[in-house]
Amino acid sequence: MSFSLSRQVERQRSEEKYYNLSLRGSWGRIELSSQASQAVMPEVGDLVVATVTRVEDYGAYVKLDEFSGIEGLVHISEISTTWVRNIREHARQGQKLVLKVLRVSSQRNQIDLSLRRVTGREKSEKMLEWKKERKAEAILTSAADKLKKSTDDAEDVKKILLDKFGGLYSPLEEALDEGPEVLVKGGLTEEWAQAIAEVTKTKIRLERSKVRGTVAITCHKPGGVEIIKQALMSAKKIRKPRGSEVKIYAIGSPKYRIEVEASSFEAAEKTLSLAVEEALGTIKKAGGEGRKLG
Repeated sequence: MSFSLSRQVERQRSEEKYYNLSLRGSWGRIELSSQASQAVMPEVGDLVVATVTRVEDYGAYVKLDEFSGIEGLVHISEISTTWVRNIREHARQGQKLVLKVLRVSSQRNQIDLSLRRVTGREKSEKMLEWKKERKAEAILTSAADKLKKSTDDAEDVKKILLDKFGGLYSPLEEALDEGPEVLVKGGLTEEWAQAIAEVTKTKIRLERSKVRGTVAITCHKPGGVEIIKQALMSAKKIRKPRGSEVKIYAIGSPKYRIEVEASSFEAAEKTLSLAVEEALGTIKKAGGEGRKLG
């Protein structure tokens, strides 16, 4: 699995210093100068996105896209789970790879990486995460242009979001769902929050989750029809997450379908449960009967 965002944030909080790399060691393993070791580095077990810079018979040299100025090596033995006849069939210059960090030697300043130890699922999830973060960075740049702010100003905003939310993409999704106030609470000015929210609306489309349930409601008291309507309306008016929507349909008396759409499956399920509970509770208090069918 990819390294946790909290660990990533801790690294990005530290002061980064980048220096040129020297190449030496067994089978051309990358060795960093003692000064370069002060830069932010990945940890053993992390998944990283890297670009192949050079391919040799013994392995592929890569540049770690998420760690400025840092390079590593994928030895031929870590290229594939099967025998590698031609390494260039598995790694090409300029190719993006998802790799697992095997060793980061502080004494010898070496970074060893593996391609064969990354599962298909890990690769897909890591690339999606990486692409989302790059998209978020582009949105911040567009917001800075919109406000005529400098690159340094945009970097300050980036650091605030990383410190508060542990990433860049997730707070933009929250702002899209709940409004720019989320970003203001996170430490941004109203000016920045509004600009980011406006750009985000044109760049990100929230994935929506939909769930539904069925209830049976009856009331044989005088005015029973109105009592049923009030019970269903109370279900629609429950307090719910911003961006969530509750719809109710009659599917043949006494059955009614309650449908909820929200930004996540968890939010939709919770809202549906509350809506059903409200409808049944209201009808029973009024002297009617109700039960959940599914």
